[in-house]
Amino acid sequence: MIRWVIVVFLALVLISGLSPLLRRLGIGRLPGDFHFRLFGREWSIPLTSTLLLSAVASLIARYL
Repeated sequence: MIRWVIVVFLALVLISGLSPLLRRLGIGRLPGDFHFRLFGREWSIPLTSTLLLSAVASLIARYL
């Protein structure tokens, strides 16, 4: 269980660090990615981008 918590934490840190690069590539600005401002902070929920990246990762894992 603790291993999954560590993996999820590291994935979130990696994704937040790569967020500016991914935005320049168009990931995070697709239809279905939600952006809103709440309590003076900008929040992002990239649903479509997550599905797209998951499908690409799945295809890479399947064929390697």
